[in-house]
Amino acid sequence: MTDDPADRAPGAGVRPEAAGFEGLRPLADAVLYEGYLLYPYRRSSPKNRMRWQFGVLAPRAWAERGGPVAPSVAGSAESWFQQTECLLQAGGDDPVVRVRVRYLQLQHKSVERRTDDGRYEPVASLEAGGTVHLAFDEAVERETEAAIPLAALCDGTGRTVPVGAPGGEETEPLPGGAGRLVRRRGPVEAATTLTAEVLDAGHGRYRLRVRTENTADRPDAGAGAPRERALRHALIACHTFLGGEGLSFCSLTDPPPWAAGPARECRNLHTFPVLAGGADGSGLMLSSPILLPDHPRIAPESPGDLYDASEIDEILSLRTMLLTDEEKREARATDPRAARILDRVEGMPPEAFARLHGTIRSRRPLPAPPAEPAGPAAGTPRRARQPWWQDGDGQGGGPAADRVPVGGTAVARGSRVRLCPSGRGADAHDMFLAGRTARVAAVFRDVDGGTHLAVTLDDDPAAELHTWYGRFYYFRPDEIEPLAACGTTDEESADGRHRAVEA
Repeated sequence: MTDDPADRAPGAGVRPEAAGFEGLRPLADAVLYEGYLLYPYRRSSPKNRMRWQFGVLAPRAWAERGGPVAPSVAGSAESWFQQTECLLQAGGDDPVVRVRVRYLQLQHKSVERRTDDGRYEPVASLEAGGTVHLAFDEAVERETEAAIPLAALCDGTGRTVPVGAPGGEETEPLPGGAGRLVRRRGPVEAATTLTAEVLDAGHGRYRLRVRTENTADRPDAGAGAPRERALRHALIACHTFLGGEGLSFCSLTDPPPWAAGPARECRNLHTFPVLAGGADGSGLMLSSPILLPDHPRIAPESPGDLYDASEIDEILSLRTMLLTDEEKREARATDPRAARILDRVEGMPPEAFARLHGTIRSRRPLPAPPAEPAGPAAGTPRRARQPWWQDGDGQGGGPAADRVPVGGTAVARGSRVRLCPSGRGADAHDMFLAGRTARVAAVFRDVDGGTHLAVTLDDDPAAELHTWYGRFYYFRPDEIEPLAACGTTDEESADGRHRAVEA
């Protein structure tokens, strides 16, 4: 087993451009171990019985047992391949593309009790030396790196690199001769193919494709095999680093003008590449099965990995502290990583919790409060300002009464709009709603001075329910179009809403 990422420093102060791929490791490990264990970190928890939710590349026959895998930009659907396409500019002599493919290889830990006649028999759990051991599926980190001249990738066939891992078995005796732990791994057969296409030779512009496939053809992991058997030969949480010498990558979500058209033509399947070389860098990319923004980073106040990067560290830490002694004992017996989480949380100093609580990252400082009046008005009680998140008192302000001009039209609560997410800064779900009509429920101002419109969809049968408990979609003013400006009447939109509901 490799070192646990929870025990590694988060790489503070290291520029990824200077450290190369190693500067990306803390971020990529959050992807690699997302969902490895989930609170309450016990084997008996239903959460930890159905595992490995992201970036699973299984044998093709098993993945396509119900038909071809539907294309997707994220890796939550199990497939047999990943494909990354991105754009780059090359400069200098003989530019080189570097790629590193990383994933987890499943490893089953079985517990065997020593019998009176010296043989061993599998058991679900065994106590030895005061420690309980449970059978469980662990994982081993695997990675393969290659450096290939860019010119060699433009010959029409590209280059293929084997990225699989052999099977194996290790035995660990338990104290007092009570038994042993046996860890077994099935072989993983896989390959990554890199190809490049010249877009503009004069300016050194290229499209790079990286395709990783599970090449296994195993009868024991075929179409009729159960999932746990197919996982023995799968790449789990598979993701890719891209870098090189003399290369500069382009953002696909906010491309420069020359790359806008080619970026729309890039086909990313079961993974998506983002710039990962620091806030002002473009020398590295991370292609992940989990959708990320450009230049993602680990929260600086996070004390260590909790294997659920979509959750909140403070909540998970507090909940972990509240586990009963028996639950903690089972968690420690489940996996060494769970034991390290418990040790870290139980030893966390108060100042660490204080850093986790109420963190606000403002993009610019808040304006200074107005000076107290001088002269006769001095000392006059000032009317308390209503917080921006509360409704006003009928004299303006507040989400229910506020309004914002959009294209010459005042948009406020009750206005009907068409959703037009720009694709720049919008997440994937925003893009699914492009072109839909909606009704504004409130106008919000954030702490940075930005404006956001809370809306409910016209064709959502649960819109009234969402309004009742305050669950909305949020869009910026530049991402909506007032329906009055496009000549659509309430009656026309209502007809469309009825047709959508009936469909």
